[in-house]
Amino acid sequence: MVQKRILVTRAPGEQSKGLVHLSNGVRPCALGGSGLGVLKREGDGLTPLGVFPLRQLLYRDDRVMRPRTLIPVHAIRASDGWSDDSDDRNYNRMIALPSPRSAETLKREDHLYDLVLVMGYNDCPRVRGRGSAVFIHLARPEYTPTEGCIALSKRDFLALLREVGPGTRIEVRG
Repeated sequence: MVQKRILVTRAPGEQSKGLVHLSNGVRPCALGGSGLGVLKREGDGLTPLGVFPLRQLLYRDDRVMRPRTLIPVHAIRASDGWSDDSDDRNYNRMIALPSPRSAETLKREDHLYDLVLVMGYNDCPRVRGRGSAVFIHLARPEYTPTEGCIALSKRDFLALLREVGPGTRIEVRG
């Protein structure tokens, strides 16, 4: 079976802006503030290069309707977090908040995580310090840089979501 790939490339002349190549056109996206790279480390601001599966879709059920998709879906709860502490045994995994360890809150005040695709980066196997919480999420105005994720407008995120399913891979290429 041929697996579908969605290509993400760096926009010409831009370090932290990219392009998502969909079947019905190319869409702008934000990338990590440090650009693209292979040797990602926790907190370095790089969006990792490579080919990654999509693990699940997270969404805010108080802000958006449950998206229709064939990949696993999880409504974000107030207690949902993502461990970014390299010394935590649950590093780069969803955890329950509050946590005595460093963790990112998934139910944010802003709208960046209203829709989130969890990419299978550094999760099988997990390597401590190689980066965590690499997601595809909603973009800030003007597509300002991310911490290492890929960010799209809501309209473009939904267009991407219509093209993904079980077995879809995201290919991030320089």
